[in-house]
Amino acid sequence: MIPLDEYKMNLGEFGERLEECRTALNPEQMQQEIRALDEQMAAPDFWNDVDNANKLNQRARQLQNKLERYNKLKSRVDDLGALIEMAEEEEDDSLVDEIKSETAAVNAALSAMRLEQMLKGQYDNSNAVLSLHAGAGGTEAQDWTEMLYRMYTRYCESRGWTVRELDMLDGDEAGVKSVTFEVDGENAYGYLKAEKGVHRLVRISPFDASGRRHTSFSSLDVTPIFDDDTGDLKIDPDDLRVDTYRSSGAGGQHVNKTSSAIRITHLPTGIVVQCQNERSQIQNRETAMRMLRGKLLELQEREREEQMAQIKGEMKKIEWGSQIRSYVFQPYTLVKDHRTGFENGNIQAVMDGELDPFIHAYLVQS
Repeated sequence: MIPLDEYKMNLGEFGERLEECRTALNPEQMQQEIRALDEQMAAPDFWNDVDNANKLNQRARQLQNKLERYNKLKSRVDDLGALIEMAEEEEDDSLVDEIKSETAAVNAALSAMRLEQMLKGQYDNSNAVLSLHAGAGGTEAQDWTEMLYRMYTRYCESRGWTVRELDMLDGDEAGVKSVTFEVDGENAYGYLKAEKGVHRLVRISPFDASGRRHTSFSSLDVTPIFDDDTGDLKIDPDDLRVDTYRSSGAGGQHVNKTSSAIRITHLPTGIVVQCQNERSQIQNRETAMRMLRGKLLELQEREREEQMAQIKGEMKKIEWGSQIRSYVFQPYTLVKDHRTGFENGNIQAVMDGELDPFIHAYLVQS
Protein backbone atom coordinates (compact mmCIF):
# COMPACT_ATOMS: atom_id res chain seq x y z
CA MET A 1 0.00 0.00 0.00
CA ILE A 2 1.43 3.38 -1.00
CA PRO A 3 1.59 5.79 1.99
CA LEU A 4 -0.59 8.67 0.86
CA ASP A 5 -2.14 9.71 4.17
CA GLU A 6 0.10 12.78 4.44
CA TYR A 7 -0.88 13.96 0.97
CA LYS A 8 -4.56 13.39 1.74
CA MET A 9 -4.21 15.60 4.82
CA ASN A 10 -2.53 18.24 2.68
CA LEU A 11 -5.33 18.00 0.15
CA GLY A 12 -7.93 18.58 2.86
CA GLU A 13 -5.99 21.61 4.09
CA PHE A 14 -5.76 22.92 0.52
CA GLY A 15 -9.52 22.69 0.21
CA GLU A 16 -10.01 24.78 3.34
CA ARG A 17 -7.50 27.40 2.23
CA LEU A 18 -9.07 27.52 -1.24
CA GLU A 19 -12.48 28.12 0.32
CA GLU A 20 -11.00 31.00 2.33
CA CYS A 21 -9.65 32.46 -0.90
CA ARG A 22 -13.03 32.08 -2.58
CA THR A 23 -14.72 33.89 0.30
CA ALA A 24 -12.22 36.74 0.14
CA LEU A 25 -12.31 37.06 -3.65
CA ASN A 26 -16.06 36.58 -4.13
CA PRO A 27 -15.84 35.33 -7.76
CA GLU A 28 -19.55 35.97 -8.39
CA GLN A 29 -19.19 39.66 -7.54
CA MET A 30 -16.02 39.87 -9.64
CA GLN A 31 -17.86 38.44 -12.64
CA GLN A 32 -20.65 40.98 -12.21
CA GLU A 33 -18.12 43.83 -12.11
CA ILE A 34 -16.37 42.47 -15.21
CA ARG A 35 -19.68 42.35 -17.11
CA ALA A 36 -20.45 45.92 -16.03
CA LEU A 37 -17.03 47.08 -17.23
CA ASP A 38 -17.48 45.24 -20.53
CA GLU A 39 -20.74 47.12 -21.09
CA GLN A 40 -19.04 50.45 -20.44
CA MET A 41 -16.16 49.58 -22.78
CA ALA A 42 -18.62 48.62 -25.51
CA ALA A 43 -20.18 52.11 -25.49
CA PRO A 44 -19.55 54.15 -28.70
CA ASP A 45 -18.11 57.12 -26.78
CA PHE A 46 -15.91 55.01 -24.51
CA TRP A 47 -12.62 56.27 -25.95
CA ASN A 48 -13.60 59.94 -25.86
CA ASP A 49 -11.99 60.12 -22.41
CA VAL A 50 -8.72 58.27 -22.96
CA ASP A 51 -7.48 58.50 -19.37
CA ASN A 52 -10.69 57.08 -17.93
CA ALA A 53 -10.81 54.41 -20.64
CA ASN A 54 -7.29 53.25 -19.75
CA LYS A 55 -8.22 53.03 -16.05
CA LEU A 56 -11.31 50.95 -16.80
CA ASN A 57 -9.30 48.68 -19.09
CA GLN A 58 -6.67 48.19 -16.42
CA ARG A 59 -9.32 47.42 -13.80
CA ALA A 60 -10.98 44.88 -16.10
CA ARG A 61 -7.64 43.16 -16.76
CA GLN A 62 -6.84 42.98 -13.05
CA LEU A 63 -10.20 41.41 -12.23
CA GLN A 64 -9.94 38.96 -15.11
CA ASN A 65 -6.41 37.92 -14.10
CA LYS A 66 -7.46 37.36 -10.48
CA LEU A 67 -10.45 35.28 -11.56
CA GLU A 68 -8.33 33.21 -13.95
CA ARG A 69 -5.70 32.55 -11.28
CA TYR A 70 -8.36 31.39 -8.83
CA ASN A 71 -10.02 29.10 -11.38
CA LYS A 72 -6.68 27.59 -12.41
CA LEU A 73 -5.73 26.99 -8.80
CA LYS A 74 -9.08 25.36 -8.08
CA SER A 75 -8.58 23.11 -11.09
CA ARG A 76 -5.09 22.14 -9.87
CA VAL A 77 -6.44 21.20 -6.43
CA ASP A 78 -9.14 19.05 -8.08
CA ASP A 79 -6.57 17.41 -10.37
CA LEU A 80 -4.30 16.70 -7.40
CA GLY A 81 -7.18 14.97 -5.62
CA ALA A 82 -7.85 12.85 -8.71
CA LEU A 83 -4.15 11.98 -8.98
CA ILE A 84 -3.99 10.83 -5.34
CA GLU A 85 -7.13 8.76 -5.79
CA MET A 86 -5.71 7.15 -8.93
CA ALA A 87 -2.41 6.31 -7.25
CA GLU A 88 -4.24 4.76 -4.30
CA GLU A 89 -6.57 2.65 -6.43
CA GLU A 90 -3.90 1.41 -8.83
CA GLU A 91 -1.11 1.31 -6.21
CA ASP A 92 1.17 2.99 -8.72
CA ASP A 93 4.46 4.00 -7.09
CA SER A 94 5.47 6.00 -10.16
CA LEU A 95 2.87 8.68 -9.33
CA VAL A 96 4.30 9.47 -5.89
CA ASP A 97 7.00 11.84 -7.18
CA GLU A 98 4.45 13.70 -9.30
CA ILE A 99 2.09 13.98 -6.31
CA LYS A 100 4.89 15.26 -4.13
CA SER A 101 5.99 17.96 -6.59
CA GLU A 102 2.42 19.04 -7.38
CA THR A 103 1.59 19.25 -3.66
CA ALA A 104 4.52 21.60 -3.11
CA ALA A 105 3.55 23.71 -6.14
CA VAL A 106 -0.10 24.02 -5.07
CA ASN A 107 0.96 24.94 -1.54
CA ALA A 108 3.18 27.74 -2.89
CA ALA A 109 0.40 29.00 -5.18
CA LEU A 110 -2.10 29.08 -2.30
CA SER A 111 0.37 30.98 -0.11
CA ALA A 112 0.95 33.52 -2.87
CA MET A 113 -2.79 34.02 -3.35
CA ARG A 114 -3.31 34.45 0.39
CA LEU A 115 -0.54 37.05 0.52
CA GLU A 116 -2.14 38.92 -2.38
CA GLN A 117 -5.48 39.00 -0.54
CA MET A 118 -3.81 40.54 2.49
CA LEU A 119 -2.98 43.64 0.43
CA LYS A 120 -6.09 45.54 1.44
CA GLY A 121 -4.45 48.88 2.25
CA GLN A 122 -5.85 52.07 0.80
CA TYR A 123 -3.00 52.43 -1.71
CA ASP A 124 -1.81 48.82 -2.03
CA ASN A 125 -3.15 48.46 -5.56
CA SER A 126 -1.34 51.60 -6.75
CA ASN A 127 1.85 51.81 -8.78
CA ALA A 128 4.97 52.73 -6.84
CA VAL A 129 7.96 55.04 -7.05
CA LEU A 130 11.18 53.72 -5.53
CA SER A 131 14.14 55.95 -4.64
CA LEU A 132 17.53 54.52 -3.68
CA HIS A 133 20.15 56.71 -2.01
CA ALA A 134 23.71 55.71 -1.17
CA GLY A 135 24.76 56.20 2.44
CA ALA A 136 28.15 56.99 3.88
CA GLY A 137 30.97 54.95 2.41
CA GLY A 138 31.79 56.58 -0.90
CA THR A 139 32.31 54.29 -3.86
CA GLU A 140 31.49 51.16 -1.85
CA ALA A 141 28.04 52.49 -0.88
CA GLN A 142 27.39 53.71 -4.42
CA ASP A 143 28.23 50.28 -5.84
CA TRP A 144 25.87 48.71 -3.27
CA THR A 145 23.10 51.09 -4.36
CA GLU A 146 23.54 50.03 -7.98
CA MET A 147 23.39 46.37 -6.90
CA LEU A 148 20.10 47.02 -5.11
CA TYR A 149 18.73 48.84 -8.16
CA ARG A 150 19.53 45.84 -10.33
CA MET A 151 18.02 43.47 -7.76
CA TYR A 152 14.70 45.31 -7.55
CA THR A 153 14.58 45.78 -11.31
CA ARG A 154 14.99 42.06 -11.91
CA TYR A 155 12.41 41.24 -9.25
CA CYS A 156 9.84 43.55 -10.82
CA GLU A 157 10.49 42.17 -14.29
CA SER A 158 10.07 38.61 -12.99
CA ARG A 159 6.57 39.57 -11.79
CA GLY A 160 5.69 41.07 -15.17
CA TRP A 161 5.76 44.65 -13.89
CA THR A 162 7.02 47.58 -15.95
CA VAL A 163 10.02 49.51 -14.65
CA ARG A 164 10.73 53.05 -15.86
CA GLU A 165 13.76 55.02 -14.74
CA LEU A 166 12.90 58.58 -13.77
CA ASP A 167 16.14 60.03 -12.46
CA MET A 168 19.69 58.81 -11.88
CA LEU A 169 22.84 60.36 -10.46
CA ASP A 170 25.92 58.33 -11.32
CA GLY A 171 28.64 57.62 -8.80
CA ASP A 172 32.05 59.22 -8.89
CA GLU A 173 33.94 56.04 -9.82
CA ALA A 174 31.36 53.26 -9.87
CA GLY A 175 27.74 52.62 -8.99
CA VAL A 176 25.12 55.31 -8.50
CA LYS A 177 24.60 57.94 -5.83
CA SER A 178 20.83 57.92 -6.22
CA VAL A 179 18.23 56.54 -8.59
CA THR A 180 14.46 56.96 -8.80
CA PHE A 181 12.28 54.61 -10.84
CA GLU A 182 8.60 53.93 -11.30
CA VAL A 183 7.08 50.44 -11.08
CA ASP A 184 3.77 49.84 -12.84
CA GLY A 185 1.96 46.64 -11.97
CA GLU A 186 -0.85 45.05 -10.02
CA ASN A 187 -0.42 45.71 -6.28
CA ALA A 188 3.08 47.06 -6.89
CA TYR A 189 3.02 49.39 -3.89
CA GLY A 190 1.45 46.73 -1.67
CA TYR A 191 4.28 44.29 -2.35
CA LEU A 192 7.13 46.80 -2.28
CA LYS A 193 6.16 49.03 0.66
CA ALA A 194 7.71 46.60 3.13
CA GLU A 195 11.11 47.15 1.46
CA LYS A 196 11.27 50.73 2.67
CA GLY A 197 14.20 51.35 4.99
CA VAL A 198 17.95 50.98 5.26
CA HIS A 199 19.69 48.03 3.60
CA ARG A 200 23.10 46.95 4.90
CA LEU A 201 25.85 45.08 3.05
CA VAL A 202 28.92 43.45 4.61
CA ARG A 203 31.61 42.18 2.25
CA ILE A 204 35.27 42.29 1.31
CA SER A 205 35.34 45.45 -0.78
CA PRO A 206 36.62 45.07 -4.37
CA PHE A 207 37.64 48.73 -4.16
CA ASP A 208 39.98 48.16 -1.20
CA ALA A 209 43.47 47.04 -2.21
CA SER A 210 44.05 45.71 1.31
CA GLY A 211 41.08 43.35 1.06
CA ARG A 212 39.41 44.62 4.21
CA ARG A 213 35.81 44.06 5.21
CA HIS A 214 33.48 47.01 4.60
CA THR A 215 29.96 47.77 5.75
CA SER A 216 27.81 49.79 3.36
CA PHE A 217 24.37 51.30 3.70
CA SER A 218 21.75 52.33 1.19
CA SER A 219 18.25 53.64 1.88
CA LEU A 220 15.14 52.81 -0.09
CA ASP A 221 12.05 55.01 -0.13
CA VAL A 222 8.78 53.62 -1.52
CA THR A 223 5.75 55.81 -2.23
CA PRO A 224 2.46 55.20 -4.05
CA ILE A 225 1.88 57.06 -7.28
CA PHE A 226 -1.38 58.33 -8.76
CA ASP A 227 -2.48 59.57 -12.13
CA ASP A 228 -4.58 62.41 -10.72
CA ASP A 229 -5.52 64.14 -7.48
CA THR A 230 -6.81 61.70 -4.90
CA GLY A 231 -9.21 62.29 -2.07
CA ASP A 232 -9.00 65.62 -0.28
CA LEU A 233 -5.35 66.24 -1.16
CA LYS A 234 -4.99 69.67 -2.74
CA ILE A 235 -1.68 71.22 -3.74
CA ASP A 236 -1.48 75.01 -3.81
CA PRO A 237 0.66 76.16 -6.78
CA ASP A 238 2.03 78.94 -4.57
CA ASP A 239 3.59 76.26 -2.35
CA LEU A 240 5.70 74.92 -5.20
CA ARG A 241 9.09 76.02 -6.49
CA VAL A 242 9.78 74.60 -9.95
CA ASP A 243 13.35 74.51 -11.27
CA THR A 244 14.38 73.41 -14.74
CA TYR A 245 17.79 72.13 -15.78
CA ARG A 246 19.44 70.07 -18.47
CA SER A 247 19.40 66.30 -18.20
CA SER A 248 22.66 64.84 -16.98
CA GLY A 249 22.56 61.37 -18.52
CA ALA A 250 23.03 60.07 -22.01
CA GLY A 251 20.18 61.27 -24.09
CA GLY A 252 20.81 62.62 -27.57
CA GLN A 253 20.86 66.01 -29.18
CA HIS A 254 17.54 67.31 -27.85
CA VAL A 255 17.62 66.01 -24.27
CA ASN A 256 20.98 67.48 -23.28
CA LYS A 257 20.58 70.82 -25.10
CA THR A 258 17.29 71.95 -23.59
CA SER A 259 16.20 72.43 -19.98
CA SER A 260 13.73 69.54 -20.04
CA ALA A 261 14.49 68.14 -16.57
CA ILE A 262 12.20 69.26 -13.72
CA ARG A 263 12.79 69.63 -10.00
CA ILE A 264 9.77 70.52 -7.82
CA THR A 265 10.13 71.58 -4.20
CA HIS A 266 7.11 71.60 -1.91
CA LEU A 267 7.96 74.55 0.31
CA PRO A 268 5.77 73.76 3.38
CA THR A 269 7.20 70.23 3.79
CA GLY A 270 10.55 70.52 2.06
CA ILE A 271 9.79 67.49 -0.14
CA VAL A 272 11.79 67.50 -3.37
CA VAL A 273 10.99 65.41 -6.46
CA GLN A 274 12.67 65.47 -9.83
CA CYS A 275 12.37 63.78 -13.19
CA GLN A 276 14.58 63.91 -16.27
CA ASN A 277 13.58 60.73 -18.08
CA GLU A 278 11.24 62.22 -20.69
CA ARG A 279 12.24 64.38 -23.64
CA SER A 280 9.47 66.88 -22.95
CA GLN A 281 9.53 69.26 -20.00
CA ILE A 282 5.73 68.95 -19.78
CA GLN A 283 5.91 65.17 -19.43
CA ASN A 284 8.63 65.43 -16.80
CA ARG A 285 6.50 67.92 -14.87
CA GLU A 286 3.45 65.63 -14.94
CA THR A 287 5.53 62.69 -13.67
CA ALA A 288 7.12 64.82 -10.94
CA MET A 289 3.69 66.03 -9.78
CA ARG A 290 2.44 62.45 -9.52
CA MET A 291 5.49 61.60 -7.42
CA LEU A 292 4.86 64.63 -5.21
CA ARG A 293 1.22 63.66 -4.63
CA GLY A 294 2.31 60.18 -3.59
CA LYS A 295 4.86 61.53 -1.10
CA LEU A 296 2.36 63.98 0.38
CA LEU A 297 -0.22 61.21 0.81
CA GLU A 298 2.38 59.05 2.50
CA LEU A 299 3.25 61.99 4.78
CA GLN A 300 -0.41 62.29 5.77
CA GLU A 301 -0.53 58.59 6.65
CA ARG A 302 2.66 58.90 8.70
CA GLU A 303 1.22 61.83 10.65
CA ARG A 304 -1.89 59.77 11.44
CA GLU A 305 0.30 56.91 12.66
CA GLU A 306 2.28 59.30 14.87
CA GLN A 307 -0.92 60.62 16.39
CA MET A 308 -2.03 57.07 17.13
CA ALA A 309 1.39 56.30 18.62
CA GLN A 310 1.06 59.28 20.96
CA ILE A 311 -2.32 58.01 22.09
CA LYS A 312 -0.97 54.50 22.65
CA GLY A 313 2.10 55.71 24.54
CA GLU A 314 5.83 56.10 24.08
CA MET A 315 7.53 53.85 21.55
CA LYS A 316 11.19 53.05 21.08
CA LYS A 317 13.15 55.09 18.59
CA ILE A 318 14.38 53.58 15.38
CA GLU A 319 18.16 53.88 15.60
CA TRP A 320 21.36 52.43 14.15
CA GLY A 321 21.23 48.67 14.07
CA SER A 322 17.53 48.37 13.26
CA GLN A 323 17.86 48.28 9.47
CA ILE A 324 15.25 46.14 7.77
CA ARG A 325 17.71 43.71 6.18
CA SER A 326 21.39 42.79 6.20
CA TYR A 327 23.20 41.11 3.32
CA VAL A 328 26.32 39.54 4.84
CA PHE A 329 28.81 38.13 2.32
CA GLN A 330 31.75 38.23 4.73
CA PRO A 331 32.26 36.94 7.36
CA TYR A 332 30.88 33.59 6.32
CA THR A 333 32.46 31.25 8.93
CA LEU A 334 31.11 30.94 12.47
CA VAL A 335 33.75 31.08 15.17
CA LYS A 336 33.04 30.37 18.85
CA ASP A 337 33.97 33.16 21.26
CA HIS A 338 34.89 31.13 24.36
CA ARG A 339 34.82 34.20 26.60
CA THR A 340 31.18 34.96 25.94
CA GLY A 341 29.79 31.73 24.53
CA PHE A 342 28.59 33.58 21.43
CA GLU A 343 29.15 32.38 17.90
CA ASN A 344 30.69 35.07 15.77
CA GLY A 345 31.57 35.19 12.11
CA ASN A 346 34.04 38.02 12.55
CA ILE A 347 37.26 36.00 12.80
CA GLN A 348 39.50 39.01 13.22
CA ALA A 349 37.33 40.40 16.02
CA VAL A 350 37.67 37.16 17.95
CA MET A 351 41.42 37.06 17.38
CA ASP A 352 41.75 40.63 18.62
CA GLY A 353 39.69 39.81 21.71
CA GLU A 354 36.74 41.90 20.56
CA LEU A 355 33.25 40.68 19.85
CA ASP A 356 31.37 42.44 17.09
CA PRO A 357 27.83 42.79 18.55
CA PHE A 358 26.43 44.00 15.22
CA ILE A 359 27.51 40.85 13.39
CA HIS A 360 26.42 38.72 16.33
CA ALA A 361 22.93 40.24 16.30
CA TYR A 362 22.60 39.39 12.64
CA LEU A 363 23.82 35.84 13.11
CA VAL A 364 21.40 35.22 15.98
CA GLN A 365 18.50 36.46 13.82
CA SER A 366 19.63 34.24 10.98
